[in-house]
Amino acid sequence: MSGSEHAKALRDVADRAPSPYDSDRVAREMEDLEAAVARLEDRAVAALLEDKGVHHLAASLFGNSPFLGRILRLHPDWLPRLLERAPGEALADLLSRVHAARDLDKQADVMSALRLAKSEAALLIAMADITGAWELEEVTEALTAFADGAVESSVFWLLRNAATRGQVLRAPEEMSPEGSGLVILGMGKYGSGELNYSSDIDLVVFYEPGELPLKDGLDHGEFFVRLTKDLVKMLQERTAEGYVFRTDLRLRPDPGGTPVAVSLPAAEGYYESRGQNWERAAFIKARPVAGDIAAGERLLKTLTPYIWRRNLDFASIDDIHSMKRQIHAVGGHGVIAVAGHNIKLGRGGIREIEFFVQTQQLIAGGRDHDLRGKQTCLMLDQLAAKKWIAPGTAEELKEAYRFLRTLEHRLQMIDDEQTHSLPTADADLDRVACFMAFESRDAFAESLTKRLECVRDHYAKLFETAPPLSEERGSLVFTGTEDDPDTLKTLSELGFRKASEMSEAIRGWHTGRFAATRSPRSRELLTSLMPALLRALSRTANPDAAFDRFDRFLTGLPAGVQLFSMLYSNPHLLDLLAGICGTAPRLATYLSQNPRVLEAVVDPDFFKVLPDREELNRSLRDELVHAEDYQDTLDFARVWAREYRFRLGVRVLSGSADAEEAGPAYAALASELVAALAPVAEESVAAKHGRIPDGRFAVVAMGKLGSEEMSASSDLDLIMIYDTPVADAVSDGERPLYASQYYARICQQLINALTAPTAEGKLYEVDMRLRPSGNAGPIATAFDSFVAYQETEAWTWERMALTRARVISGPGELKARVEKAIAHALDLPREVREIAADVADMRARIAKERVSNNPWELKHVRGGLVDIEFICQFLQLAHGATHPGIRSTHTRTALARIADAGILAPETADMLVRAIALNQNLTQVIRVCVEGVFDPAEAPAGLKSLLARAGDAPDFAALEADLAESQRQVREAFESIVVAAAG
Repeated sequence: MSGSEHAKALRDVADRAPSPYDSDRVAREMEDLEAAVARLEDRAVAALLEDKGVHHLAASLFGNSPFLGRILRLHPDWLPRLLERAPGEALADLLSRVHAARDLDKQADVMSALRLAKSEAALLIAMADITGAWELEEVTEALTAFADGAVESSVFWLLRNAATRGQVLRAPEEMSPEGSGLVILGMGKYGSGELNYSSDIDLVVFYEPGELPLKDGLDHGEFFVRLTKDLVKMLQERTAEGYVFRTDLRLRPDPGGTPVAVSLPAAEGYYESRGQNWERAAFIKARPVAGDIAAGERLLKTLTPYIWRRNLDFASIDDIHSMKRQIHAVGGHGVIAVAGHNIKLGRGGIREIEFFVQTQQLIAGGRDHDLRGKQTCLMLDQLAAKKWIAPGTAEELKEAYRFLRTLEHRLQMIDDEQTHSLPTADADLDRVACFMAFESRDAFAESLTKRLECVRDHYAKLFETAPPLSEERGSLVFTGTEDDPDTLKTLSELGFRKASEMSEAIRGWHTGRFAATRSPRSRELLTSLMPALLRALSRTANPDAAFDRFDRFLTGLPAGVQLFSMLYSNPHLLDLLAGICGTAPRLATYLSQNPRVLEAVVDPDFFKVLPDREELNRSLRDELVHAEDYQDTLDFARVWAREYRFRLGVRVLSGSADAEEAGPAYAALASELVAALAPVAEESVAAKHGRIPDGRFAVVAMGKLGSEEMSASSDLDLIMIYDTPVADAVSDGERPLYASQYYARICQQLINALTAPTAEGKLYEVDMRLRPSGNAGPIATAFDSFVAYQETEAWTWERMALTRARVISGPGELKARVEKAIAHALDLPREVREIAADVADMRARIAKERVSNNPWELKHVRGGLVDIEFICQFLQLAHGATHPGIRSTHTRTALARIADAGILAPETADMLVRAIALNQNLTQVIRVCVEGVFDPAEAPAGLKSLLARAGDAPDFAALEADLAESQRQVREAFESIVVAAAG
C-alpha cells in the first residue's frame, strides 16, 4: 500500500467497507444511532454521519457485526477522532492513553480505562480492516500493540501499588518493571505479533528470586503468584464495560503441577531436563512483552540451545505431526467442507500453514539464524530464499494465510467470539460471505475451498509421505518367538535368501535388548519403518549382505528415536542408508558410531555443488566461535569435520563427485582445519611461555594434502617452518623458551590437536617425516635452515616431495617467502641422468619392500599410482627450470602442462592422465567403502558395480581388464621415460 494511502483519514476510505447483510437491523440501529447523536448535541458527529461514505461504513458495521454496532451506538462521540485522521495516528493517540492509565490511583479506574480503550481499539482496528486501510499485518500489529500497552500498564500499576503498600521496599515513584526480575513472555500469536481479533493472550510468567527487595516475611514466590493473579483479574474480569483480554497461563512449565508464576532457576532446570518438543515449538514465537524486558531477553538467550538445536531434530517433527493427526481425529476435520469447517484446525487451515513453517524452522533454525523469525509470512519468504521450499509455494501459502486470517477476523468481529468455525446454516454463511465482500455464498465457498485445498496439498507433500505400515506384497509380522510363515514368504519374494535368520534378528530388535530399541517409542517407529526399510534393502545388489550390515549398524547405535524419526520423516534416506549398508561397509561402520551425520543429507543443497574454501572457512569459524576453551575447540572441530567427511563420502558413493572433485574437497577440509587449529596451538603455548617478538610460522602441506588428491582415509604430511628476527630469539613469558623449542612446542601442540582421540574422535594421522633431515631433524624448521638444507643437502626424493608442497597456513609475507624458497629449490640445476637414476633406484627399492602383483594394490603395484607420480615428478625436476610453466602440485594438471610444453608425447600424456583418473576414482570409492586393501573375492556385488561405474566400465570384469591394461601401459611409460633417461 502506498504512503499516500496510509495517510488517508478513515472517512476518505469509508465507502470501501463491505455492504451490510442485515438491512432490517441497519434501519433499527441507524435510528438509535441518530438519537444518540442528537443527545450529544455535537455538530461534528452529526456532520460526520451525513457523509455518504461514513453512513455506508456505519451501515456495514450494523448490518454485519452486532458487536461493532453496539460499540458504535454506545460511543458515537469517538467517531471524529477515529475517522478524521489516518488510523495509524488514531491508534498512536489511543496507545498513549493506554500508557497513561498506569498513573491512575485506583485499580478500578485502571481497569475501566483499559476496557474503554479496548472497545475503542476494537472499533478502530475493525474499521481500518474492513475498509482496506490496513493490510493483515498492520491489523495484527495493531492488535498486538494494544495488548502490549494493556499488559505493560497493568504490570506497572501492580508493581507501583505493591511499593505503595510496603510489600516492595522501594519508593513508589522509583518503582519500575526494569530490574524487577519479573519476566512476562507473550506466546503464540501474541508473541509473534500476529494476534487475531478476539484472541486470548498466552502469557508465561517467571521471576528472579531476590531481585526485588520485599518486606520481611514475604516470600518471592508468594508475591509473584499474587501479582500474576491480579494481572489476570485486571485483564480478564468482566465488568459493565467488558473485558480487556482473556488470559491463558497454561504454556508455563508443567502447568498442572506448578504455580502461575515460576522462578527462573526452576524454569531453566525444567527446560534443560524435562522440556518437551511441543514446548520448543511454542518458544519459537516467545517474546518478552512486559516486566523486566532485559531479563526476558536473557532468559530466551539462555534457552536458545534448547529451542534451536544444532542437530536437526526429527523426533520433534514427528511429535508436532502427531499433534496434528490428533486434531484431525476430531470429527469433521478430515475433509474440506465450507459449512461448519474449522478454518484454524481443519484441513487446509491456518494451523497447517503455521505447522508447515514451524516444523521447517525446527529442522533448519538451529543452523540458520535467518530462520528463527516469529512471523509466518516472513518465515515463508525466508524458507523460499533459503531454498527449503519453492518460491511459488511460499506465495500460495502467504496468500492463503492472509485470506484465512482475514476470514477469521470477520468471524470474530460478528459477536466478539473466539471462534474459528464457519456457521452451518445457509443464512449465516450468507452473512459471512457478505462481510467478506463476496456477491454470493457460492462465490465465497469456491474461493475459500480453493485456498483450503491449496494449503492441504502443500501440507500433505511435506508431512504425509510417511512409509506405509504394511507391506503391500504380503505379511510382515515379527512378534512372538516363532517365524511367521507368511512373513518368511514375503521376505523371500523381496529377494532375501536368509528369511528365517532375518526374522529372528528383527524379533531381537523388538525385544529392546539393544540401546537403539530400548525405548517403546523407538520400537514403535521401527515398526512403522519396517516395510519401507526392507524394500530399500531388497533393492541393493546383495540384499542379505545389506541386511546383515544394517543389523550391525542398528545394534551399534547408542539410541534410536532421533534416527528412526528422521528416516520416518524422510523416506528417501532409507535408500541411501540401504545403499551404504549394501556397498560401503566402512561407511556403515562409521555411520553406526555417528548416526547424526545423516542429517546433512536432508539439506536441499546436499547433492549440488561441493562447498568451496570460503564456505568451509565460514562454516568452521561459525562452529568454533562457540568454543569456550581448548578442549571445546578440538571437539567442535571434530564434529564439524565428521559431518563434512560424511557428506563427501556420500557424494563419492552416489557418484555425484569424482576424484577430481573429491580430492580437492577432502584437501580443502584438511587445510581449513590446519589453518584454524594452528593459531589455537600457538595460543596454548603462549599461555605458558609468552610469545616470540615478531616471530611467526607457516605450515606446508606435502603429499596428498599438498597435491589436493586426498581420499577419505588419507593422513596429513606436514612441515612447519618458522622465522624470527634473530636466531637466538627467546619468548617473553614467565617460562621463556628459545625459538627452536618454542616452535617445536607449537608444532607438537598442532599435531596433538589433529591426532588426539577426544570424546569426538580424532581428525587425522599426521606424518612429519618429509621435513628436512626427516625424523633426525627438528620437528619445526627455521626458515634459514630450510633454505640452506634445500640448497646443499636435500636428496632427490626430498625434491620430488617438494613438487607437491603447498603453504596452507601462516602470515601472508612468510607464506610468500616460503613459496619462493620452494620454487628456488626446485630450480636448482641437476643432471637429468642423475635425477632419473635416483628416481629409478627409489622405485626399485619400493618394489622390493612392497612386493605385490595384486592389481588392487593401486598405489604400490607396478604401473600404479607411484609410477605415475614418479614420472610426473621426475619430469618437473628435470625440466622445471627451463619450463617453469609445467609446475603444479596437482599431478593431473602437471601432466597436462608437461604435454603442452612438448616434453611428453600427447598420446603418452593422455594415457597417463587417464590412468591417474582411473586409479584416483577407484581409490576414492575404496577408501570410502573398505578398510585396508580391496579384495574382489570378498566384495559385495553392489560395491563391484559401484567401482565399475567409477571406472567408467560396463561391468566389473571389464573394469579389471581396463585396470590391468592401464598398469601395463604405465609400466612401459616408466621404463621409457625414467629408466631410459638414467642410461
